[in-house]
Amino acid sequence: MAHSYTPGLKVLHESKVRKERILPLKGEVIVKADARVTPDDIVARTHLPGSVQMLNVGNLLNIDPTDVEAVMQKPIGSPFSKGELIAETKGIFGLFKSSVMSPVDCTLESISSITGQVVLRAAPIPVEIDAYINGAVAEIYPEEGVAIETEAAYIQGIFGIGGESRGELVVVTETREDELTADLIKPEHAGKVLVGGSFISLAAYKKALSLKVAGVVVGGFNYYDLEDILGYTLGVAITGSEDLITSLVLTEGFGEIRMGSRTFDLLKQHHGKFTSINGATQIRAGVIRPEIVIPLKPEDIKGDIHAIQINEGIQPGSLVRVIRAPYFGRIGTVVSLPSELQKMESETMVRVAEINIDDEVMVIPRANLEMVETD
Repeated sequence: MAHSYTPGLKVLHESKVRKERILPLKGEVIVKADARVTPDDIVARTHLPGSVQMLNVGNLLNIDPTDVEAVMQKPIGSPFSKGELIAETKGIFGLFKSSVMSPVDCTLESISSITGQVVLRAAPIPVEIDAYINGAVAEIYPEEGVAIETEAAYIQGIFGIGGESRGELVVVTETREDELTADLIKPEHAGKVLVGGSFISLAAYKKALSLKVAGVVVGGFNYYDLEDILGYTLGVAITGSEDLITSLVLTEGFGEIRMGSRTFDLLKQHHGKFTSINGATQIRAGVIRPEIVIPLKPEDIKGDIHAIQINEGIQPGSLVRVIRAPYFGRIGTVVSLPSELQKMESETMVRVAEINIDDEVMVIPRANLEMVETD
């Protein structure tokens, strides 16, 4: 039987989710193996080197570079506060002194007797990594980080912006066809993850931002409104580093597209539960999908746990989503996978799949499909 292996878009009622929480450079892991953690618990910390500032003390004091070390107020390795005296000439009879003050809180790193430059290193920047999800520490990576595991309902979106966020899941529309309008977003939704149906407008999303809503999950959004939010045109779809209070996860695509029934029903089932979301998206090599993770309590687990890495590939009967125009975001069922190559409008010969979308069978290149995984 023919198979086309593509990234699966997962909608799982129960899955074992594993998240690696890794520091940007070596530091200290502060939790122990098997420890239970909550999303806000710090699991590892380190310090990034501070920025470097160069001061030409020789020029500033109008002295020879070889004399710079003699006028420095402290030796190499000493700390200075912003505005503190770094170097000063003796002047004439104790008068007419010239001086240099520290521009930042820093440490004196080096002095050059050739150029007269001194190197100041700003204070290290503390970096802390939290657990992101409720779970247990499954593995320790010494000096680097940890892996957190939990049993959870797990949903992947097709596109998102904003990084990690968390809060109570609140389904605010009645059906998956309904738009998440501005009037549905209220002050009491601050810090919560809101679920809508088919669409959210730019005005409604901006209201969510102003009310400090933690995240929004909807079917679709207007692509051209992203520039208004981000301040630039999104070319290559790599997101997640945006400084946004409200992460946005699209489950279907761009435009007004009703949320998939399995996705909406699963989110509605977990209304009121604590949820972690991440809008980070990378469409090209090393695909990263925006996600919604809803940790399950022991009484919620039926025992049918799926690892989120499982993907058996597209085959007849698979539920798939189109990820290229002109049918971007449409969902259908694979009818067949013809083995022979077929010529497309672009004159290229490709492998295709016959997809039933709303009772119409369409021929679509397999490379333009991704599987929607359900359990």
